[in-house]
Amino acid sequence: MTVVRLQENAPWAEHELTSGQAAALAAAELVRIAPGPRPGLWRLRDNGLVGAARIGPRHDPVEVRVWPKTPIDRLLFLLGYARQPRGWRQNTVDAGERPDLVPALAHAFARSAERALRQGVLLGYREREVALQVVRGRIRMVDQVRRRHGLALPVEVRYDDYTVDIAENQLLLAAAHRLLRLPGVPAGTRKLLRPLLLRLDDVTRLVPGRPLPDWTPSRLNTRYHTALGLAGLVLRGASYELDDGTTVRVDGLMLEMWRVFEDFVCVALAEALRPYGGTVKLQDKRHHLDRAHRVRLQPDLVLNSADGRPLVVVDAKYKTGKTPQEDLYQVLAYCTAMRLHRAYLVYAAKTETHTHTITGTDDLQIVETALDLSSTPDALCAQIAGLADQIAIEDGTPAPRRSR
Repeated sequence: MTVVRLQENAPWAEHELTSGQAAALAAAELVRIAPGPRPGLWRLRDNGLVGAARIGPRHDPVEVRVWPKTPIDRLLFLLGYARQPRGWRQNTVDAGERPDLVPALAHAFARSAERALRQGVLLGYREREVALQVVRGRIRMVDQVRRRHGLALPVEVRYDDYTVDIAENQLLLAAAHRLLRLPGVPAGTRKLLRPLLLRLDDVTRLVPGRPLPDWTPSRLNTRYHTALGLAGLVLRGASYELDDGTTVRVDGLMLEMWRVFEDFVCVALAEALRPYGGTVKLQDKRHHLDRAHRVRLQPDLVLNSADGRPLVVVDAKYKTGKTPQEDLYQVLAYCTAMRLHRAYLVYAAKTETHTHTITGTDDLQIVETALDLSSTPDALCAQIAGLADQIAIEDGTPAPRRSR
């Protein structure tokens, strides 16, 4: 099996690949690929994804590993703010001394799942609709008439069953199975994952390709929160089949870094702005550029006043270096449509920041700022808090009294 190793945001690298492997990589779109200087040699670089995946038919697979430029412990901290996986933060995640994303995430999940199950497998109520020889719960009269045609037995009933076969346990089981199949998971971590399958033996396995079951954070499942957040990341990694005459299997865990950064900025900044009052909308789709409402706008974050009036717009960009003009045009459109006087562009890293005063407007300003992702989690949170202070104070909102 061919192994391709790439670094995020690194220059093009040349690798020997068969035509089938090159076609599979091009179809999967997990990396960028171009012909090299001679037949059989291909130029590769990342496509904004980090992690590991095995791609191609079983007889001729290629394994791709993309290392993030952000340190793994910092990346896991950012992932704790992802909008879909809920209920966990980095202070409860132990990645161990692992420099790669997949081994670190697999180890963190295995340890957190083991801690979650240490007090026993979580039980919960699950609604069931079945036909029984006795009445249990409520009779489903419509189904009884339609299916039984006047017969007294069996009885179509609906009842709540107190069981281990609930969404929380189904997600843990599915994540453990997925990680045991992934490339790059070390033997020591696999040894931690296998006992989870035995502990969850009475839990139904999820059907691949179907939507993941929903779960709601509560006091009862608090000990599961960290493991479930990590399970959500594992199960939403790229794993799919492409069919263009031949089936190309992709199985792995690849994360979109722009989405990781955007989620961190939006969720963390929304939390930091909460003490100032008003409301924060993420991915707000209520605004349009034109009066006919044909061109919808979707800013990353909008800070509104208590009566719902937009005050400030923020857009996160996982970019480095010089500011692309299209970024400025994008937030200018937001400000024009919402009649704002200030907008913020938050980048992952920049050598310098600017405040642009837009000509032809009443002192409209677009502020460029940046976060240093190499900082410690505490320092990153301090940067977010400082940005929240800047946004609120420049907008005229009094700063909240912080506890000492």
